[in-house]
Amino acid sequence: MNKVLVFIVVMLGVLGLSACNTMEGFGKDVSKVGDKIEQSADKHK
Repeated sequence: MNKVLVFIVVMLGVLGLSACNTMEGFGKDVSKVGDKIEQSADKHK
């Protein structure tokens, strides 16, 4: 039973860490899109 519990905790940790990296990358992508929109808006004033 303890081995199963340890396995579950480790897998949740791995999934949690990969989700953080994914969200960080998503945030960077959204930021880049926002920058491009802002540049376009400034260009067309």
